[in-house]
Amino acid sequence: MPTIDTGDTAWLLVSTALVMLMTPGLALFYGGMVQGKNVLSTFMHSFFALGIITIQWVVIGYSLAFGTTNFGLIGGLDFAFLKGVGMEPKGTVPHILFMMYQGMFAIITPALIAGAFAERMKFSAYCLFTLLWATLVYDPIAHWVWGPDGWLLKMGALDFAGGTVVHLSSGISALVAALMIGKRLGYPHARHQPHNLTMTVLGAGILWFGWFGFNAGSALSSGGLSALALANTHVAAAAGAVAWGLVELLRIGKVTMLGIASGLVAGLVGITPAAGFVSPMAAVAIGVAAGVVCYGGVLLKGKFGYDDALDAFGVHGVGGAAGALLTGVFASKAFNAAGADGVLHGNPGLFLTQLIGVGAAAAYAAIVSFVILKVIDVTVGLRVDSDEEREGLDAVLHGESGYTLGLTGVSQAIDEEEQEPASLPAGAPILAKKAL
Repeated sequence: MPTIDTGDTAWLLVSTALVMLMTPGLALFYGGMVQGKNVLSTFMHSFFALGIITIQWVVIGYSLAFGTTNFGLIGGLDFAFLKGVGMEPKGTVPHILFMMYQGMFAIITPALIAGAFAERMKFSAYCLFTLLWATLVYDPIAHWVWGPDGWLLKMGALDFAGGTVVHLSSGISALVAALMIGKRLGYPHARHQPHNLTMTVLGAGILWFGWFGFNAGSALSSGGLSALALANTHVAAAAGAVAWGLVELLRIGKVTMLGIASGLVAGLVGITPAAGFVSPMAAVAIGVAAGVVCYGGVLLKGKFGYDDALDAFGVHGVGGAAGALLTGVFASKAFNAAGADGVLHGNPGLFLTQLIGVGAAAAYAAIVSFVILKVIDVTVGLRVDSDEEREGLDAVLHGESGYTLGLTGVSQAIDEEEQEPASLPAGAPILAKKAL
């Protein structure tokens, strides 16, 4: 009979918190890359997902993903409203903790998609899309790969921490969304400069930190497997950053900070499905490959003319697919007996299984995302109008501004002094005017 292990429980508690932190990290990562007039609306994509998907997950999402299977395609309603989900063991951890840990994956996945349609989608459309996508795309694919008797799990497909479930599904859906919602005003002729790259780099650092919970936590235990996953995660991120930087150097003669941040995320995405199945040196190879192919994935939008604003498809779609396929190459039972040997260890069949998993998840995510977006477009509409887009979504959709610093504060002090002379110390208006 399974019993709860306190060490495993402690590690999964920490990992749950780390994965939760990744969503605010994503807000910073994406928020720094948009124009200043859209920073809060971009933050909302991540922070509101923390709210709406948490509720969806405990009401029905967890049950659809991890409930008793229906033909290997979708879970039943046995865990709806968390019925039967309490402090009893689920493996070696409390069932309610396992549920919450998996819920953090469900939260960040639709938030990743928002990078494709940043700066132009209605907030009402975003809310509907996020709720429907989590229910109709994420939960079924999670069941296929991780649920009891999911059809890809039974086939032998390997996805340690979400290369297919999280990154491929969100990346493909992001491409569909970018194509359907159209380009930002003026794109590609008008430059949409990132307004705060330091914010983006801080977000990348938080993502790197949180990814240890994402990957090493997926061992669901505190031991050798979690240690392997943690090491693989770190070295792949490092390799991805270096590889992206080298490609930049060869192509444009410079290594950019945004490139290094993008490269480390690409390495993290690439290693996610393989983290608990490969050696650290294989993780380096996967990180290098992810850095190179994701750089190419980002260039695709220039070649084909679509506007994946923050490269959700270029990094997560391309990187998720590459990582899943490379798992089929490098996986070794010597590192995880519960896994399988890949091509380099005499089993080319695993690569074929991984290819089927990638193809099925990509096709399903693309088709269902298209239907969801089409329904939303003909009901509430997907996109703000052109005048609202010019003004900025922070003011139009949320009645707020991300920045009210600098001369604005000085001007306000002058206005207040003119109305109420006694409200400021003597000489303050003169100093303020001199500052202007």
